[in-house]
Amino acid sequence: MELENIKHSLSHILAYAVQSLYKDAKFGIGPAIENGFYYDMEVELKEEDLKKIEDKMKEIIKSDISFEQKIISKEEARDIFKDQPYKLELIDEIEEDNVSIYILGEFIDLCKGPHIKSTKEIDSNAFKLDKLAGAYWRGSEKNKMLTRVYGLAFESKEKLNEYIKLMEEAEKRDHRKLGRELDLFHTEEEVGIGLVLWHPKGAIIWRLIEDFWYKKHLENGYELVRTPHIGSRKLWERSGHWGFYSDSMYPPIEIGQSLEESQNKEELKESEQFLLKPMNCPFHVSIYNSSPRSYRDLPMRWAETGTVYRFEKKGELSGLTRVRGFTQDDAHIICREDQVEEELKRVIDFILFIYKSFGFDIDSVKVYLSLRDENDKMKYAGTDEGWNFSESVLRKVAIEKNLNFVEEKGEAAFYGPKLDFKIKDVLGREWQCSTLQFDFNLAERFDMTFTNDKGEKEQPYMLHRALFGSFERFIGLLLEHYAGALPFWLSPVQVKIIPVSENHIDYALEIKEKLKEYRVEIDRNSDTIGKKIRNGEMEKVPYLLVVGDKERESKTVSVRQRGKIDLGVMTIEKFLETEK
Repeated sequence: MELENIKHSLSHILAYAVQSLYKDAKFGIGPAIENGFYYDMEVELKEEDLKKIEDKMKEIIKSDISFEQKIISKEEARDIFKDQPYKLELIDEIEEDNVSIYILGEFIDLCKGPHIKSTKEIDSNAFKLDKLAGAYWRGSEKNKMLTRVYGLAFESKEKLNEYIKLMEEAEKRDHRKLGRELDLFHTEEEVGIGLVLWHPKGAIIWRLIEDFWYKKHLENGYELVRTPHIGSRKLWERSGHWGFYSDSMYPPIEIGQSLEESQNKEELKESEQFLLKPMNCPFHVSIYNSSPRSYRDLPMRWAETGTVYRFEKKGELSGLTRVRGFTQDDAHIICREDQVEEELKRVIDFILFIYKSFGFDIDSVKVYLSLRDENDKMKYAGTDEGWNFSESVLRKVAIEKNLNFVEEKGEAAFYGPKLDFKIKDVLGREWQCSTLQFDFNLAERFDMTFTNDKGEKEQPYMLHRALFGSFERFIGLLLEHYAGALPFWLSPVQVKIIPVSENHIDYALEIKEKLKEYRVEIDRNSDTIGKKIRNGEMEKVPYLLVVGDKERESKTVSVRQRGKIDLGVMTIEKFLETEK
């Protein structure tokens, strides 16, 4: 709690420093956050201004100024903040007659506290202003864009420096940066922001992961299905997405005439409305309902790598981790009540297997059991009975599988509770990947049935699950986890052959033929041998094979392993044994 008070107090000291330097600044809010604090304000700042503001903050801290709280009437507060429109807006929303303010030297702020007693309690070496960002007032695009100043704050200078080094390493591993450097993917406004264009090397990584995904799903008793990218409005109304998920969906597409007819403003004779799909589930339900089903047919495990489209605000889009079109590694399991627990356990085992296969520590996996908010049931579809059953069975399975889980009320999907799995990368950062969701809603809405062993119609249970979450996010995670140096089997180029000169290209081609089961490139550039090697290292190719006169004569290759490890000269047969 002490550090939280220090971070909160630093946000006010930040605002005080800005007020001292920029007299016309208008102030919003300034909370403490996980690794520090921020303050939203209406003021023009540049990154180079942060040092000046930070120095002013240290000057204020050194002055040993007390934080003094006062309770005053709303009228007094309005007078004090008469030139601060954002504070006046906040005052108007306070239900009580009185408000709390804090006085810090010449700076007064609207705040409930708590704070430290005096600025002298802060270690000036344990905080640092970090960066600037834009932030809409109250988080709404309808409001003015303010300047958000972020600061870092820790218990000590050592902890601060540790975090800064971690962030510097994270910046080097940023998948957006690696995507450019390794020529994997990009996005551009003309195509559409939030829509990823995969370059050849990036597409190879995708294909390798997808082939692995298909193989393991078939081995684990799944069948494959494929569904369209758009669906009739009627489908989404029946599924409940039209009413419960509309904030994440795009408006309907009018189908009934061509683009040319629309451009010519011709009369629309017949119209149908379709929507880009945000999920694959209703389509899988339709496949199920296309034929009568028996209890002997269950469980059915249907998997699809289906591309979906969700509305995301421009300011929230980020590389591969937040996009508008993405491919879910989706599956739905339709089963009887007596099969639910076993199927949930099978999925959990599959999730952990996937993480281990890609080199993640499964012991660090954190699971979040997302439950319904009992105080706001209108947000959710389904009955109390269905919710009570599904939440209890998820909890039971999580305990029996010895998952490291916590419960989060109000975080469930509108159609049912879920288990969200988060993994840690090499820097200890958590990433949301797999999700396992219980759904009793769609089965009821679409009248899904099977004939039980008594010859009666019975409603099945439906489980949603994704292992990667999405291919885009998972590839972004892999790039950052491995700093772009992907494992040998996932590397788009596994071996690069570097001829010393043009005279050695024929021998390089001979070597490539012997390595045809691998992904091999020959560097035909006219650069120096040193530059070719540096380029190969920057491209993070696992093996560089240098061939010159000596290697050609002795039928060998000079092998350099990623990480600048010189394995020496060897025959190609010996090299193949080394990799295997």
